[in-house]
Amino acid sequence: MSGNVRLLDDTLAAAKSEGRAALIAYLPAGFPTVDGGIDAVKAVIDGGADVVEVGLPHSDPVLDGPVIQTADDIALRGGVRIADVLRTVREAHRATGKPILVMTYWNPVDRYGVERFAAELAEAGGAGCILPDLPVQESALWREHAGKHGLATVFVVAPSSRDERLAEITAAGSGFVYAASLMGVTGTRESVGTQAENLVARARASRADLPVCVGIGVSDAAQAAEVARFADGVIVGSAFVKRLLEAPDPAAGLQAVRALAGELAEGVRGRS
Repeated sequence: MSGNVRLLDDTLAAAKSEGRAALIAYLPAGFPTVDGGIDAVKAVIDGGADVVEVGLPHSDPVLDGPVIQTADDIALRGGVRIADVLRTVREAHRATGKPILVMTYWNPVDRYGVERFAAELAEAGGAGCILPDLPVQESALWREHAGKHGLATVFVVAPSSRDERLAEITAAGSGFVYAASLMGVTGTRESVGTQAENLVARARASRADLPVCVGIGVSDAAQAAEVARFADGVIVGSAFVKRLLEAPDPAAGLQAVRALAGELAEGVRGRS
């Protein structure tokens, strides 16, 4: 069965045709529970997210800041498994029709089995994978199976990435490029910084046809609007997770992330 990389491509193209950036939300699977995580994904889409990244909780998340680490810890202590991540993708995609990716470190995929993971993610309706710690020069096996099953392979680039490295990554990637707005881990910040705009321009110079989406540091509508001026997509994770962590009960958490998605959706349309 083919995956949904075409749905991802079409979604990003549709946002561009509307003269705006896409809103991409990140939420970890299994947080606060597996069912609660599925409901949260549906809520952010209901609020206005175009695409969702479902995180595969990991005990040593090198890119994730303290907010997402806290959520991952809750999910892991709750016993979340790869099957639960795939179920989250399946149920969220089936309910919303939106593109759902998995963001994961490489070790769980490698241990699970590369071909098995790609096949099961595609069967669940997944659009692809974001693999922040998989070096592009070691990615051939994954890309072979991802391509076979119609999955996007999204690589992460940083302000420190040199032009030759950017060219190599953008040539190998599909779906979009995840541009880290600044050096460091995920989390909300007062300002996104000027490095992001330069990185987006450099990534586009390497490969003009691959959308560039910016994450790390975006937490409100004003920052979303700022990034939407120059990026094809705005990625928000920690701000959503923080709303769930601070909510007094699950219903309030869903209401909070739905409301935040609505605010951010206004931001990417330049209406903040």
